[in-house]
Amino acid sequence: MGKKPNIAIVHDWLTGMRGGEKVVEVLCELYPDAELFTLLHNPGTVSPMIERMNIRTSFVNSLPFKETNYRRYLPFFPRAVESFDFSPYDLILSTSHCVAKGAMPGPGALHICYCHTPMRYVWEMYDDYFGRGRAGVLTRAAMQFFAPRLRRWDVLSSDRVHAFVANSQNVARRIQQHYGRSSDIIHPPVDTSLFRCSEKDEGYYLIVSALVPYKRVDLAVRVFNALGERLVIVGKGPDLEALKAMASPHIEFLGWQPDAMLATLYAGCRALVFPGVEDFGIVPLEAMASGKPVIAFGRGGALETVVAEGNRRTGLFFTEQTEASLREALDRFTRISFDPYVIRTHAEEFDRSKFKRRLSEYISEKLTLTVQRKSGQAGHS
Repeated sequence: MGKKPNIAIVHDWLTGMRGGEKVVEVLCELYPDAELFTLLHNPGTVSPMIERMNIRTSFVNSLPFKETNYRRYLPFFPRAVESFDFSPYDLILSTSHCVAKGAMPGPGALHICYCHTPMRYVWEMYDDYFGRGRAGVLTRAAMQFFAPRLRRWDVLSSDRVHAFVANSQNVARRIQQHYGRSSDIIHPPVDTSLFRCSEKDEGYYLIVSALVPYKRVDLAVRVFNALGERLVIVGKGPDLEALKAMASPHIEFLGWQPDAMLATLYAGCRALVFPGVEDFGIVPLEAMASGKPVIAFGRGGALETVVAEGNRRTGLFFTEQTEASLREALDRFTRISFDPYVIRTHAEEFDRSKFKRRLSEYISEKLTLTVQRKSGQAGHS
């Protein structure tokens, strides 16, 4: 290849270090000279590797309440990502669960999107965010107006992407369903080196989750209220106070925790409880990297990470998002033995180093094909 490509990394927003930001972090390691574009950035909320990048933000970054309630500006997000000028860049690498994939490449540029999901707020999880009881009357009325327009934009802007990478088979199906596009699958990274295989059981079940409606932490709280079993919940989000209000004293809320403390909590738990539907789900793999089994709702990405049968079992599923189904799974769990070292070995298949290598090779291959195609076109002109 000739000159070094000018690279832009595009991410929806930088407000915390979740699964999507772990992908951004790897891209920043691979391409430290790239410029990082995002709708908004709350400084200090992501890893030092990301914070040291040249970060460019949109007008959303100047709006009031952007630190805590940025999703209220969802109807303006398409305009925000389209306000960036990507014409100087040869390669755009977007990581998207909302609008980042709408970045508009300049002529001849290559746009690769690592897609965590099509815009979840207006497709599968619309009711989780904007249904009755989830949002106020004015918000619901506004979204009834804006949602069809956002869906239309989400579909049309998919044409700006030359190659989709899905984080799971689950998301690949959604990309095909909503955009009519095929995608390659590269599972997201888990830094297994942060976690140690543990045989300890300190008598508590663990949830690690953003406290937002679709994670269904409320379901687990109701079940553990009734069972009287100890439950530790790590995470923060808009549902925190409501969950605390409904929880019994044996349910403990620890808020956000750094990696070292999180590793300790994984090591001491009896099992991870995973009651929501995820596009992929890093948290179950972090628990498995600690040798801990996972009790998961049997939908979405959990089906690709949790092994529920055979001698390499790493957890089990409950089949309905109901209290009865989760209670039955918890009862079944007590009658099954798990090998923590088998569980850990399974998690290592998703290790960060493997993800980094696969993604780097994929991007290099696509860049090479683009350069060859341009050379061929130039030769025939």
